[in-house]
Amino acid sequence: MMNRSEGLVRRVKARDTESNSGGGSASSNYDEENKNEKEDEMDDCDSKETRLTLMEEVLLLGLKDKEGYTSFWNDCISSGLRGCILIELGLRGRVELERAGMRRKGLCTRKIILKSDTPTGDVLLDEALKHIKETDPPETIQNWIEYLSGETWNPLKLRYQLKNVRERLAKNLVEKGVLTTEKQNFLLFDMTTHPLNDNVIKCRLVKKIQDAVLTKWVNDPQRIDKRMLALILLAHASDVLENAFAPLNDDDYELAMRRVRELLDLDFETEAAKANANEVIWAVFAAFTK
Repeated sequence: MMNRSEGLVRRVKARDTESNSGGGSASSNYDEENKNEKEDEMDDCDSKETRLTLMEEVLLLGLKDKEGYTSFWNDCISSGLRGCILIELGLRGRVELERAGMRRKGLCTRKIILKSDTPTGDVLLDEALKHIKETDPPETIQNWIEYLSGETWNPLKLRYQLKNVRERLAKNLVEKGVLTTEKQNFLLFDMTTHPLNDNVIKCRLVKKIQDAVLTKWVNDPQRIDKRMLALILLAHASDVLENAFAPLNDDDYELAMRRVRELLDLDFETEAAKANANEVIWAVFAAFTK
C-alpha cells in the first residue's frame, strides 16, 4: 500500500450559495417548498445524465481515450477498484464497521460487517456483498481489499477474488454508451480494447473533479460530498488522478495537488469519529495509506 504523498506526481513545466432567511411558519413553508423544487430539478438533471459507479469513474479516468486500455505500468488500479467496491457498499448502506468498543480499535483493525443483504442491482457489488455475508468471522477492510484482488497467500481465501473486474466494468461502460469495443493486435496476441465513445461524459467527470479541488473547494472535508471525496482519494490510490489534472494550467495544477495533499494528510481516525461521517470511507483511505 502506498504512503500518503506517494504517487503524487511532481509536474515539471508542462501545463456559491444563496441563503434567504426569515422568521415564522410562512418562511419555513417557503424554504421547504423551495428545497423540494431544487431536489426535483437535481433529480431531473441526474436522470438525463449517465450515472456511473465509483468503480466505473476510476476506470474511465485510467483508460486511454483512443487506445482503450489502462497503462501497462499501473499496478495500483486493481486494488483501487476493490476499494471503490467497498466504499460503494458503504455508501449504499450494505456494510459498516464494527463498533470501536471500549478499547477504541483503530480503523484498520476493525472488522467490516453486513448491514443489509438487499441486492444493489450491480453484479460486482452483489458478488462482493455475498462474500462478505458468507464470511465468519468478519474481516478487516485491508484484508477484503487483498481478498477481492486475489493478492493473498491464504489459498482458502482465493475464492473471494473478483475476476476480470476491469473488463466487466468496461462492458458496463459500453452498455451505457460511454465506451465502444474493438480488437487490437499486439504482435503476439490480440486484445479487446474499449476506446472512448462519448467524450462529453468523460469531460464532465474530469471537470467535476477539477471543480471540487478548485472553484468549489471547501476547507472542511466533512462538507465535501462523500462520493466526490472518495473519488478523489481512490483515483489517487489507483494512480489515475493525474489524468484529471493534466489539462490544468500550472497554477491551478499546483493548487489542486496541494489540496489533495491536504486531504491525504488528514487524521483519518479523527475524521471517522465526527458526526455523520461514513466510517467505511475513512477505513478504506486508511488502508491505502497504511
